[in-house]
Amino acid sequence: MFWKQSKRIYLDYAAAAPIRPEVLTTMEDCSRRFFANPSSIHLEGDTAKKAFASARARVAALLQVKPSEIVFSGSGTESCNLAIFGLARANKTRGKHIIISALEHKAVLEPALKLRDEGFEVEILPLNSRGIASTIELEKMLRSDTILVSIMHANNEIGTIQPVHEIGNIIRKFNESKTAAYSPLPTACLFHIDACQSFNYLNVFPNSFNCDALSLNSSKVGGPKGVGLLFLKHGTKIEPIIFGGGQEGGLRSGTENLTAILGFAKALELAKTERESESVRLTELRQNFAHEILTRIQDSKLNGDPDKRLPNNVNISFAGIDGEELVLNLDDAGVACSTGSACSLIAGSASHVLKALGQNDTESHESVRFTLGHNTTKKELDVTVSALEEIIKRLRSYKII
Repeated sequence: MFWKQSKRIYLDYAAAAPIRPEVLTTMEDCSRRFFANPSSIHLEGDTAKKAFASARARVAALLQVKPSEIVFSGSGTESCNLAIFGLARANKTRGKHIIISALEHKAVLEPALKLRDEGFEVEILPLNSRGIASTIELEKMLRSDTILVSIMHANNEIGTIQPVHEIGNIIRKFNESKTAAYSPLPTACLFHIDACQSFNYLNVFPNSFNCDALSLNSSKVGGPKGVGLLFLKHGTKIEPIIFGGGQEGGLRSGTENLTAILGFAKALELAKTERESESVRLTELRQNFAHEILTRIQDSKLNGDPDKRLPNNVNISFAGIDGEELVLNLDDAGVACSTGSACSLIAGSASHVLKALGQNDTESHESVRFTLGHNTTKKELDVTVSALEEIIKRLRSYKII
């Protein structure tokens, strides 16, 4: 390799953010003090139960919802699975029509498509060329038998921010029109939001979105892996997908991972406190980083909306360059990034998000995703641009030969 960084540069925060030191301290303290099963009735169990209740209340306060509306899970994927499978199956007696967008994470996409085997009809809401879901098309697609709409708040691959407030209002008005038109009153069309990528940088208040369910993931906010949550609006009909001891109100059986949950709560509090300042800082870094790449490297193109995107996301295609090959070369140079969702990499498939933007199979393999985070500096990004420039020049020279 022509050169290599002595200190590695991590630009894959959308896949997993490093655990914050404050979170580790919280978890170490929890492991020592709250080791018992919160369901046990002895003193140690009751102590753990109270700590668990405190964590639930703290998280609920951040989302401005009731503690009873928080369901802890084992991951963001599990939260999304619970929402899609649980809401659909619980409400199937009055309809089987589901709408999801073309940019959903596989944690939503795969369960929705799996429901087709159970007789559900799944329609895909199209995007514009910049990756924004069409609210006009959504209004046209809603039907009397539509029971669920699931739209992510911000996309994990291209960073586009979706108009979830507008979508929530459309669904609310649609439900109100059904109330007036039908007798007896049908169950409302439910609205789920995958907000796993957005909490660091955007206000996440489920009630302001008019949503019935919302998923979050600890590993995206500097918390531990292996824990997530589902906001579930009071009174919403849902079925569990994991059975056993009946924890989490019967919706998520299994002994609660209290250490991870307390770490998750701490990470969310830190993210909320730093949200405004980090959004400003990272937006400036992102814009400069993207500008330098697009200016210095020929045949490069930004994917997604240039403005309506997360402050930390830069997804760029390089014509004629295989994205995975570029990621491996950058890794060898000391820069960690990705071609998109880690789930797509496991499956070995092209990005369904980029294909939804109109890219063909070849083009959808030519992108690289850089996602910035709490520890990212301008110096690191400057080094990354120089590495990119040299690597792409070398890779393209091989193709010419």
